[in-house]
Amino acid sequence: MKQVLLSLAVAVFCITAGMAQVTKPTVEGITNFAQVESTVACTGAIKPTSIAGIQKMGFASIINLRVATEPGAEIDAEAAAAREVGITFVHLPFAGAAPDPAVADHFLQIIRTAGNQPAFIHCATGGRAATMWLIKRVLIDKWELDRATDEAAQLGLASPGLKKFALDYIEAHKK
Repeated sequence: MKQVLLSLAVAVFCITAGMAQVTKPTVEGITNFAQVESTVACTGAIKPTSIAGIQKMGFASIINLRVATEPGAEIDAEAAAAREVGITFVHLPFAGAAPDPAVADHFLQIIRTAGNQPAFIHCATGGRAATMWLIKRVLIDKWELDRATDEAAQLGLASPGLKKFALDYIEAHKK
């Protein structure tokens, strides 16, 4: 019996150790901040005034998935604030209502580019950012789909439409 319990404890520890830890600190000027280890943060809306703090947290790039016409998007102000503190800024407009696979292609290219990680990925609520991260986890990091989907849900992927988009994209791009 002790051997069974010990084996079970070791198995639980190994599974837990293999999972990425998602933390959700409160950061002024950032909506729905969720960070995975030190490699990525997937968040909702940010204010241009929060970019200096993002740079101080150690992020090398900001990937903004908001469409410029969204209320409060402030793409130009965000880009200017990023330039001011020397952080790479990439704008990839990703419409949640009509997701475009070309945006996911471009995202994967950017996230693989040397010097862009750790990446701060954001949209308005965090759902589109988590969608892109799910795709990256499966196709680049080679995570099992269930594990990556669980992490994406913790990061803010709640939209059935975006989840379906991600799963369809992954299926179409598996090697």
